Amino acid sequence: MEKIVENLIDVSVVIPAKNEAAVIGSVVERIVSLLPQTELIVVNDGSDDETAHVAEKAGAKVVSHLYSKGNGAAIKTGARAAAGDVLVFMDGDGQHQPEDIPRLLAEIDKGHDLVVGARSTASQASIGRSIANGVYNRLASWMVGHKVDDLTSGFRAVRRVKFIQFLSLLPNGFSYPTTSTMAFFRSGYSVKYVPIEALERVGKSHISILKDGVRFFLIIFKLGSMYSPLKLFVPASALFFLLGSSYYAHTYIADGRFTNMSALLFICSILIFLMGLVSEQITALMYKDVD
Repeated sequence: MEKIVENLIDVSVVIPAKNEAAVIGSVVERIVSLLPQTELIVVNDGSDDETAHVAEKAGAKVVSHLYSKGNGAAIKTGARAAAGDVLVFMDGDGQHQPEDIPRLLAEIDKGHDLVVGARSTASQASIGRSIANGVYNRLASWMVGHKVDDLTSGFRAVRRVKFIQFLSLLPNGFSYPTTSTMAFFRSGYSVKYVPIEALERVGKSHISILKDGVRFFLIIFKLGSMYSPLKLFVPASALFFLLGSSYYAHTYIADGRFTNMSALLFICSILIFLMGLVSEQITALMYKDVD
């Protein structure tokens, strides 16, 4: 473990936390005990409990938001405040085990740019969350052409100089892991997954079923927009074209005519394809600005 840390120039651990006073102290103490020379930053995201005080007392450097800005905003604040060349992000609710940090750092030391702690199926918070994550992982794997084990895991280590290139792309909400992962794949950086066991969180989750449902669809669209929009738009365009052709064949055989519905389906197919082309160009320009 000591050899792993020494091989890296500097490491900063960033923990976003909101109302985690019940557990943040023990999390910080375990990290300090495990990696005493590592910079540890807790970003207090507008907590209305003693999160900031408990974290600081346990040995962390605390950066506070005046009001809650979101998990992603806390990650960005922590990344800007960190001095390390390698950043480790983990949750402050007790799910992620500090003992897994050296395993992530070992892969960074081998040359990977982003290393993600991939949760097992048993580590998922619920059946619904497990199914949703399975859909995310399969869709992301198809889009990037590589196996994605856990797209939404917030436990990750990354080279800071490359992560800060994408700060302007990251949302302030909970989908920052998805955005950053797809951005790294899009830019051709090396991404590695390390299996971990996540524990049950301590305290109440800040994610609701309704918000989770909306987030599910937003992430699906974000996968396309962050990597290759045409991979989503072309199949949708082809589907409308197929429906239009089938309906036209039916009406031509039955009535010998071309109907307005067929025309509408063909127009939708063309518009969706053109939207994909425009989105592809916008995505390319977005990453050109990042570079």
